[in-house]
Amino acid sequence: MADPATVALVHGAWHGAWCWDKVVAQLADAHVPVIAVELPFTSFHDDVNAVRKALDTASDRVVLCGHSYGGAVITEAGAHASVEHLVYLTAFACDTGESPSATAVEENLPFTEITNALTFSDDGTTMSVVPERAVEIFYHDCNPADADAAVARLRPVNLSCMTTPTENPAWRDTPSTYIVCTDDRAIHLAMQRHLAARCTRSVDFPTAHSPFLNRPDLVASLLIDLAR
Repeated sequence: MADPATVALVHGAWHGAWCWDKVVAQLADAHVPVIAVELPFTSFHDDVNAVRKALDTASDRVVLCGHSYGGAVITEAGAHASVEHLVYLTAFACDTGESPSATAVEENLPFTEITNALTFSDDGTTMSVVPERAVEIFYHDCNPADADAAVARLRPVNLSCMTTPTENPAWRDTPSTYIVCTDDRAIHLAMQRHLAARCTRSVDFPTAHSPFLNRPDLVASLLIDLAR
């Protein structure tokens, strides 16, 4: 039997590689090699380059998973020789010319409350999530201790991360799985369904936006199956 592929994990906006800790532990227990990439959030291109550098150091077979904003990043970085499968965890599978802030705009899909939970720096270059709104948006089905710990670690994101258009969508040429989180309050279910239709297949998780915290078993099980 061939060795399993490496799983590369890309977090979403405002988060960090720490959010994957529970998933990383389960992958390690299953003897699946794993990399959790830390995005700098200084620009979209800087984030893409951080993933590409991680892929350059990985094995010659990679399952590349992006959560939320991280989906846009893997869409651009995933056209890499080692990537054999893309996984979009309630994520932005952007098409050419789209960005996380402008995806499928012609579809007039509904928004969620996240649009009312953002705050911007005085110079308008970065945006953050209002801490008092973060639990209801991201973690409402999570253990309160996990949710509070996550909120304390959120950090600002450069606005260009959300507005830079995708140029080369990797999902057009690479097999992909879209994980729809049916109780998500950050990315509307209608948007997820629309983006999932771009992928090779989709699966539903009965979770909110952050299954890596409250259902890491679901995330890890899917990734282990793909890696093997």
